[in-house]
Amino acid sequence: MNESAKTNAIYFVKWSIYAIVTGLTIGLVGMLFRKGVDFGIANWKQHPQFILLSPLSALLIVALQKSLHEEKNGGTNTVIDSVTEGKHITVQTAPLIFFSTVLSHLVGASVGREGAALMMGGSLGEALSKLFRMDEKDKRIAIMCGMSACFSAIFGTPLAAAVFPMEMISVGVMYYAALIPCLFASFIASHVSLHFGVAGEVFPITEVPDFHLPGAVTVILFSMLCALLAMGFSIILYRGHHYTAKRIPNPWLRALIGAFALIALTALNQRFFTGALDFNGGGFGLIEKAFRGEAAWYSFLFKILFTCVCIFGSFKGGEIVPTLTIGACFGAAFAQLFHLPVQLYAGIGIAAFFVGMTNSPFSSMLLCFELFGFEGMPYYAFAIAVSFTLSGYYGLYTSQKFPYSKTEALFINRKGPRKLWEHPGDAAEEN
Repeated sequence: MNESAKTNAIYFVKWSIYAIVTGLTIGLVGMLFRKGVDFGIANWKQHPQFILLSPLSALLIVALQKSLHEEKNGGTNTVIDSVTEGKHITVQTAPLIFFSTVLSHLVGASVGREGAALMMGGSLGEALSKLFRMDEKDKRIAIMCGMSACFSAIFGTPLAAAVFPMEMISVGVMYYAALIPCLFASFIASHVSLHFGVAGEVFPITEVPDFHLPGAVTVILFSMLCALLAMGFSIILYRGHHYTAKRIPNPWLRALIGAFALIALTALNQRFFTGALDFNGGGFGLIEKAFRGEAAWYSFLFKILFTCVCIFGSFKGGEIVPTLTIGACFGAAFAQLFHLPVQLYAGIGIAAFFVGMTNSPFSSMLLCFELFGFEGMPYYAFAIAVSFTLSGYYGLYTSQKFPYSKTEALFINRKGPRKLWEHPGDAAEEN
């Protein structure tokens, strides 16, 4: 056996063992987390008056942050920095995210769970890397492996979960060294969840017309709108977070204001708009309404508002499920306005808005395949390509790196949001 084959064999055995351990352990944690969140959602739906406890929940989350010394925890951005810059993820991140996300869902906060899975998985992945005495380079692969396992255990989309951490951290440069551990751990964790009765989300799309030129043009135009909406939402999240932190530096006060704003918005919606609790919680119920054509046309705007209030107000959970919800509602509204297939455009909206917010085109395609089936893939592929290209360098994660330009064969080596008018070459000169 030559040296190269021996090295590859050692790599395969080493990371297969690690993936099995990671998939089983983090899969179990992810399954318990999913059950905790599901309990919170079920309790909230049965007892909507729990929203009156949201100020207490918000204060408990702040207290938990302080007791674990996690006040400066940057969430998923910290996990990204741990891979690209070698920063440390504390083991306290996992229990913080676990309990604060469950607390947020208990009171109907508009937050998700998959973003929390990335944080938990990254934290536990680093802890396991220490147990295996890994060096700095292997630690980064271990973190991505943990992210894939936890995301898959919670969401039930093992293909997308395997690729997402490798793709979203450094846009345009895939961490292929993590392919085997991420893929193996993702599928193992998914089966662990299934074994304990936690099934993944599926939104089958039954009406898919033949893909032809008029349909392609319509999808392109719609995806352009999704890209603009994604940019707008990203700017609101980025600037709103900094504005509220600057204007309300006291975290206790910020938590109370966010909680009372959530109560007020919920009451206003019940009194004057949908009359339901559509915009509270992660949003899977609202996604189902959108697929049935029952969501109000303004639902995507209200979901943006509710999500921003909760995130700025210190609730925890992540933005991925709200992102999917916004995309589905926007797609359904567009379809109803122009008499297009509602189910299909709700799915296209998810695809286009998700890629616009995460800058992860291949993960977005795999997500569509696992959520909707393969029949509508030409529509999703066009939507993903257009939205990814036109959404610029914005997104959910300000620590994402963009080594290469989206529109030119140019090395830009840029991280984080950028101004609309800034040319990629300017960033390259800065670096």
